[in-house]
Amino acid sequence: MKSATISIFLLFGLPVWGQSSQWEALSTKDKEVVQVVIDIFEGMRLGDSAMVKANFYSQASANTAFINKTGAPEFKVDDINNWFNAIGKPHEQVWDERIWDYEVRRDLNLATVWVRYAFYLDKTFHHCGVDALQLAHDGEQWRIFHIADTRQVEGCDIPDHIAAGATY
Repeated sequence: MKSATISIFLLFGLPVWGQSSQWEALSTKDKEVVQVVIDIFEGMRLGDSAMVKANFYSQASANTAFINKTGAPEFKVDDINNWFNAIGKPHEQVWDERIWDYEVRRDLNLATVWVRYAFYLDKTFHHCGVDALQLAHDGEQWRIFHIADTRQVEGCDIPDHIAAGATY
């Protein structure tokens, strides 16, 4: 029985293992904001576009900043609905965006979350970067009105617990 309990702890405890000290350092209000970010990436892992979309304002926007193959900086305006639709379409691999090192700034009903991430297709590393999310509280919950990210495949300093499978 003891080994079964340990196995269950290891199986279910791993995804939150690495975030506990950082999570505990957050205020209750900051935890509410970060939980929205955790929820969208959990929805993405599950392929549940409704779960993801429920955390966004209907007029939300998305952008990506990256360095192209020639070494020049680029900025791309994305249609966030394409992302929602892609999440909901059946795909063979799990889209696993693992986050760490999150920073929260809040004032009244406005918040910003800056978080590092590593994106995996199943367990295979694909790219890393930073997600920058803008949220507003609508009187009931925090919702994202803008998400921007960077993307790179080299120079990623991924913490061991994230590389091992922790999701945040």
